[in-house]
Amino acid sequence: MSSRIGAQLYTLREYLKTPTDIANTLNKVSEMGYEAVQVSAVGPIDPAELRRICDSEGLKIVATHEDFYSLRDKTQAIIDKHKLWGCDQVAIGGLPGEYRNADGWSRFAKEASEVAAKLKEGGLTFSYHNHSFELEKFGDRTGLQILYEDSDPEFFKAELDTYWIQHGGASPVVWMLKLPARVPLLHCKDMTMKGSTQLMAEVGEGNLDWEGILDAAPAAGVEWFLVEQDTCQRCPFESLAISLKNLKTMGIE
Repeated sequence: MSSRIGAQLYTLREYLKTPTDIANTLNKVSEMGYEAVQVSAVGPIDPAELRRICDSEGLKIVATHEDFYSLRDKTQAIIDKHKLWGCDQVAIGGLPGEYRNADGWSRFAKEASEVAAKLKEGGLTFSYHNHSFELEKFGDRTGLQILYEDSDPEFFKAELDTYWIQHGGASPVVWMLKLPARVPLLHCKDMTMKGSTQLMAEVGEGNLDWEGILDAAPAAGVEWFLVEQDTCQRCPFESLAISLKNLKTMGIE
């Protein structure tokens, strides 16, 4: 596979509720030119059936989002499912609620590192997906600093989200460079303004520093550029297509 760009299926969650929906949606994703997907917010479907549909559409499952407690308590089942899919990247969508306090950040960093080590034994790389609440400061460090400074860098990786880092008042480029060889997954969405309101936009249609982001990607160890747009100002399928076209124009294949 030559492409390093994938579609984060969370973008299309309203079109992924049944097996028929999933098949139709993945057909559209393939037709717009994607060769890879991240499985997230997909409705109930047998894992083998999902693999069959993806194979028939020429789509490789390259990453997933899973619940942290499932990763912790059903580790082998998660590993087995990912082996079925031929996928070696798993991420969680955010910090579980019980850890969202001053002491919880460091506790999570350590506990998740232990889970990540077990996943690594099964061939999976664990990453943490950020929003902007992780940029809140606790003492002299942000939550995001605590997560990456207090975790084991061998096992605890990053799925940095370009929009949410910027939304929290930080720089995606700076954060990518802070985590050398530790960002296998990059969530790509742009930020634009409507008056004084920040809005999510297609990659290249907003104000983020994509030249800097793409320049920082090799040092950060980015393997997959995953297009995600939580909220679209137009049809989500159209948004995914625009981001794909723009990333290719920027030189990402």
